[in-house]
Amino acid sequence: MTNQIRNSKDETIVVSNFGHSNLIRHSSFEFRIPASHRWDARRLLLTILLCAAAVAAAALLAVAVGSNGAGWPSAAIRRFREESVINAALIGAALAGAGVAYQAILRNPLADPYLLGVSSGASLMAYLWQLPLFAAIVKGLGILAPLSQQTASFVGALAAVSIVLGLAGRRGRLEPVTLLLVGVIVNAVNGSLFMLVNALVEQLPGNGGPMGFLVGGIQAITSQQRWAALSLIAAGWVVLMYFSGQLNVAGLDDGEAESMGVRIHRLRWIALVAASLMTAAAVAISGPIGFVGLVCPHVGRLLVGSDQRRLLPVSTAIGAILLMAADALCRYLSGERLLANLLPVGVLTGLLGGPVFLWLLFRTRKGG
Repeated sequence: MTNQIRNSKDETIVVSNFGHSNLIRHSSFEFRIPASHRWDARRLLLTILLCAAAVAAAALLAVAVGSNGAGWPSAAIRRFREESVINAALIGAALAGAGVAYQAILRNPLADPYLLGVSSGASLMAYLWQLPLFAAIVKGLGILAPLSQQTASFVGALAAVSIVLGLAGRRGRLEPVTLLLVGVIVNAVNGSLFMLVNALVEQLPGNGGPMGFLVGGIQAITSQQRWAALSLIAAGWVVLMYFSGQLNVAGLDDGEAESMGVRIHRLRWIALVAASLMTAAAVAISGPIGFVGLVCPHVGRLLVGSDQRRLLPVSTAIGAILLMAADALCRYLSGERLLANLLPVGVLTGLLGGPVFLWLLFRTRKGG
């Protein structure tokens, strides 16, 4: 069944029934989706399989690149690189998937876990949880200790995004530039708090120092930490995928979304919590890595359009591939003696994402 609705902006909306609303927006012409092109479970499975195949192929290429150049490594070196590649894919996928959700529910193409202060809030709480004050609690948790760090990181992420939304909101609306300015302020405050703690505590165990807070990287972690992060990221991604059809209407006015049967306020909170959970799980093991959640959704839209059911898995795969490639490039540059130390991947993503962000900001201001 397919319905057409015209909203207040005189844009045609095509809605077909498949679990959630299948919404396509066209501002200049009407378009009815043929039955053969409707989204169904088979197309969803095919999309996920193609994305998984692309990530697997990129992972094999990333394993073959190291400080000694390109080529298949020995068994010992391969195990080390495989762990790094898996961590990079996991973190990149989480940040990109969270970026898709933030941009949808905030109706802002510039929304990103890093720019909104979510990453810095999660990272700050993850580091504070390692203070000697909490050492006895962590020790008593045993195998659940890695999950406790993820929980602390999640609390920090939710606190940061709640502050940003509370300060940037005006009469129920979020202005893109105001949102970014508040996010910058929250990032600055979190950075100052971290530097204060770092000065009071001579060495916070395992934090990598101030550099680890400012720019995240692919760090060596235990298998328990990896499984804890994977479990939380997978849970958040499944929730977002389940509601991805409804996320298509998040860009409409609240009244229009409600008229289409979507409880928009509940949807925003669900997506916000799921995206923050994914961000927190990734940041807890990597530190804040910027602009992955900004760039990947826009690349995904260029490839598959704005339908969230396609965009979410494709952007997730792009995020995994991007961070694996950045990690491999960092290893290669360290072997070419162009750098004194191994470059954190956060530096490369910042160099890539910074110009993209400025271009998007310019386009947003020009369009407004």
